[in-house]
Amino acid sequence: MADLSIDLAGIRSPNPFWLASAPPTNTGYQVQRAFEAGWGGAVWKTLGDPIINTSSRFAAVNFNGQRVAGFNNIELITDRPLDVNLKEICETKKRFPDHAVIASLMVVPEREKWHEIVKRVEDVGVDGLELNFGCPHGMAERGMGAASGQQPDLVEMQTYWVKEVAKTPVIVKLTPNITDITVVARHAVKGGADAVSMINTINSLAGVDIHTWNTIPHVGGMGAHGGYCGPAVKPIALNMVAECARHPQVGVPISGIGGISTWQDVVEFMLMGATGIQVCTAVMHHGFRIVEEMIDGLNNYLDEKGLASVTELIGRSVPRYSNWGDLDLNYKVVARINEENCINCNKCHIACEDASHQCIDMLTNAEGKAVLRVREEDCVGCNLCSIVCPADGAIDMIALDSGLAPLTWNERQRIVAQLNEAYTEAEVL
Repeated sequence: MADLSIDLAGIRSPNPFWLASAPPTNTGYQVQRAFEAGWGGAVWKTLGDPIINTSSRFAAVNFNGQRVAGFNNIELITDRPLDVNLKEICETKKRFPDHAVIASLMVVPEREKWHEIVKRVEDVGVDGLELNFGCPHGMAERGMGAASGQQPDLVEMQTYWVKEVAKTPVIVKLTPNITDITVVARHAVKGGADAVSMINTINSLAGVDIHTWNTIPHVGGMGAHGGYCGPAVKPIALNMVAECARHPQVGVPISGIGGISTWQDVVEFMLMGATGIQVCTAVMHHGFRIVEEMIDGLNNYLDEKGLASVTELIGRSVPRYSNWGDLDLNYKVVARINEENCINCNKCHIACEDASHQCIDMLTNAEGKAVLRVREEDCVGCNLCSIVCPADGAIDMIALDSGLAPLTWNERQRIVAQLNEAYTEAEVL
């Protein structure tokens, strides 16, 4: 089998599967059970001055029969004394010396506070630190979490303070509640970050009970915005990981977080630049044992691909991720319907007729059977019909040879500019 071990900025782990800083890493009991199940690392639930949590704190978004398609929480950092957490971290590391134990930290933006907690945490033998600049609720109102993470200069300064005393690698956890995550990532690197992790949760309100008019969740009839995670946020997280992975001024390892539930998700994140991943919601939904299937699936995938190490996946798809202006405008795909697999539900026709380019016709063939046909000359290759089709193999998107050389919008603009310049010079002459 392939080698699943990773080295993220000097933090070694027997596999890329880490638990994210969250309820599943709240105690030594939980982390040790996770390691027994097969998890390679864990980021301890965020340490700092203990707080008081509300008793109603979680909510889920279910979609089309799927439970927990999205997950919302208003829980804050640890509500357990720092001394208790440190004792359990020390015990856990002694029991599992080959597993990665990372301490997530959050304190007010004061140099002395950061120095104090870093020294105390490193004294118990952690393998690394993760600075939580991402929590969007509760702690942000106190000047921490996303309140810091949304200010690049504060991220840089606090990272620098930590690096002044830290002896272990420093990971900076980034908030997605910002216009351009690469800006903050670059400032974290300027401050000395050895790695970045993303994404933390997204500002959200899970819902409103239309019968009681209370928010979901509510605390005695009052609600507040929380952090959104789970499968629904995966596309957002994957994009942000990719943007940082391809940015030349970031250039540090990435720990990918956000909606990861399966080994296939892990492969996607690593292909887009993550060295390792972190999981939370899937464990809260299904328990620690899901890692067994994730490990088996990843092992089989690597064997099928002929890869000796999981690290060979890292960033392999990043060169294929660019800007819209770099896409080939002469590339042409069209939809083709396979009659033998079509179940005549007409979903493709409705979608194309009402929401796309009206290029799927309803016809009757020689046997008098109703069939659907695509007018390929009018098809723009938008993929909508294949997306809404419920029958496997009923619609294929086929690439056609346009007979034209590749041409991007950026290249087109350069050509137009050159032609305009030449035309202006000709007029002058």
